[in-house]
Order: sequence, then C-alpha cells, then structure tokens
Amino acid sequence: MSLSVIIPTWCEADAIAHAVERAAAIGDEVIVADAASPDGTAQIARGAGASVVSSGKGRGAQLHAGAQAARYDTLLFLHADVVLPSTARAAIESALSDLEVAGGNFYLRFVPETPAARFYSWANDARRRWLDVYYGDSALFIRRSTYEALGGFRALPIFEDYELVRRLERDYRTSYVRDVQLEASARRFADAPIKTLAVWTALHSLYWLGVPAHRLARLYHDLRPVGAASIPQSEQAQEGRP
Repeated sequence: MSLSVIIPTWCEADAIAHAVERAAAIGDEVIVADAASPDGTAQIARGAGASVVSSGKGRGAQLHAGAQAARYDTLLFLHADVVLPSTARAAIESALSDLEVAGGNFYLRFVPETPAARFYSWANDARRRWLDVYYGDSALFIRRSTYEALGGFRALPIFEDYELVRRLERDYRTSYVRDVQLEASARRFADAPIKTLAVWTALHSLYWLGVPAHRLARLYHDLRPVGAASIPQSEQAQEGRP
C-alpha cells in the first residue's frame, strides 16, 4: 500500500507545520489543499515538506483538488487539527488487506476531556457503530479506485464529507478502526456545547429530508454557536458535530 495524505486548509498557519510532520510519519506523500490563505499557510506547508495545491474556498472543492493531485493508491483525508498516531498506517493496511473493504475511518476522541468532550466522543462512536454515520474529522481513508468510481467529493458548502460517506456506505463495505484513537480539538463546541448539538442536529435532519446544502450553509451562518467566529474557516461548517 502507498498512501497519500490530503489536508484541506484555510488560515491554519499556527497548526499546519505540525500537521504536515505528523502526516508525513504515516504517509508516502502529504498534500495540502489550500484556498489562498492570507496568513501564509501554503508557504509554511511547503517549508514543512508538503506538496501544495490551490483550490477555491470550500472543503469539498479543496479535498477533491488534493485527491486529483495525489499519486498513490490509497487516500487519507485529514483535518489539520486532528492528531493521528503513527499506528494509523498499520491499521489502514490491515483494514484494506480485506479486498472487500473499500475504506473506513477511525475512533475520534475530543480533547481536552471535559464532560462535553466526553459526550461528543461517545456520540460519534455510537453514531458510527449503529448508523454508519461519520464525517471527515474522523480521518476518512479510501482506495483511490473507489474514490474515482464514486466521483469523489462534491463542491458543497456543507456536508461534503457526509454526502461522500453516504455513497460509500451504500455501495461498499467499510472498516471502523476503534482500537486506534484520533485526537481532535474540542474548540469547535467548547463555548456552547448544548446549542452546538441542537444546531447540528437540526441541520443534519434538514439535510436528510432533502434541504439543499447551500441553503443549510446560509442557515448555519446565522445560527452557529457563540465563539464560532474565532475558529478557522476550515472548520466553520464542521465545528458542531458530536
């Protein structure tokens, strides 16, 4: 297995060098898909050893641009604030050694471990095990051939990862790696955990009922929890996920 790690960014200057370093420890190449960040994210990423591709702003478009630039047979989509342990590569290789498995994701633990963070970690795990629902913050890995067969990420302003996951789960077998835990920042819901959960549950329900993603993105902009404005745009449409 050869692995391409793809990281979408917007104004991640403070985090991107460490993110690239961690990704390089498990991947054969690291691609940063940057949306012309004005804070020098792209330059820092190059200095850390990543290949950088430019894309229009929006995680779906950025992830797809990174996938198109990737050279290897397995793709791993990783958020800049997610800490992926070095054992992740062996876990991916093990999962994909079953030729019937097309991809998968990891157990996600939010830190620091406040009561809200523990609840959100539990909810992510339960939702994945019982409903096969998960998002890009849990480090989605997928065979390149499967990604191409599915048509890749669509340029949606919100739910771009869930939309791909729904197609993946509908047509293929996947693996949920629970014995390798990722760590992600709890900053996305730290200021208003209850409101965050309510807003994201409402948005997810509306999306499931068929409300277009561009309408939900406008609604989210109006309803997003207190403190969201301080979070980098690369997380703005993601921060409420339990």
